[in-house]
Amino acid sequence: MNQTPKPAAGTAPTADDRNVAALHGVDFAIDGKVIFRGLDIAIRRGEVTAIMGPSGTGKTTLLRLITGQLRADAGRVMVEGRDVAALSRRELYAMRRRIGMLFQNGALLTDLDVFENVAFPLREHARLPERLVRNIVLSKLHAVGLRGAAELHPQQLSGGMARRVALARAIVMDPQLLLYDEPFAGLDPISMGVVLRLIKSLNDALGISSVVVTHDVREISQIADSSYILSDGQVVASGTPAELREHPSAVVHQFMEGLADGPVTFHYPAPDYPAQLLDRSEGA
Repeated sequence: MNQTPKPAAGTAPTADDRNVAALHGVDFAIDGKVIFRGLDIAIRRGEVTAIMGPSGTGKTTLLRLITGQLRADAGRVMVEGRDVAALSRRELYAMRRRIGMLFQNGALLTDLDVFENVAFPLREHARLPERLVRNIVLSKLHAVGLRGAAELHPQQLSGGMARRVALARAIVMDPQLLLYDEPFAGLDPISMGVVLRLIKSLNDALGISSVVVTHDVREISQIADSSYILSDGQVVASGTPAELREHPSAVVHQFMEGLADGPVTFHYPAPDYPAQLLDRSEGA
């Protein structure tokens, strides 16, 4: 439905032309807690970009900044060359229609069957003949291997099937940018492999750009064109999966190898333990 704009013939693409989305020097805090400090990230057109990092580093917050659900305190969030903060409400909603979102838990509507879950964005945002709606929905379900499950309800689906239905719904409007929030969470190895293959094949077949927020280093390394690792509000490393494995940073090494000991500590910051136990002012 949507066509990605291309630079004029005979001109070299600029940095903004190569990026479907980008964050430039973004600061963001919630209730005084700093989430990002001078964050710089570029999402290249046609690529699968992985966003990784320890829990609590703001990976899901990053997706909300891209979609305009949150506004940066400083810096710029650009989507298709436009500053998200400068968009009117009408322009923001139009931008969101060009973005697909796969939520961590699938977020299927339990009162609707599979067909109607996938058809929901079309019915909300497009005035199409019912026959065309049917053809589009069935084609998207076929793309994720679930055309035969169109009449089932979410409670009749396995976790992997539900995630694939949610993916069909995410691509039903033919988005230019597809965002995945922990798409492998809770999946068995077979379902994870299926979803992993779908992310890559759909990205290539549809000519879209994908951002995958995930903790699953080994799995996403199979399909990511580039990756960013976030820690302490900033990008601590970026590059291909192979480059990240050779990165000298202790934080990157700990995350990529899944090590319990390292700069990312087990304990949340707290007062000295023995002193706190002996502090009579806090208890009875």
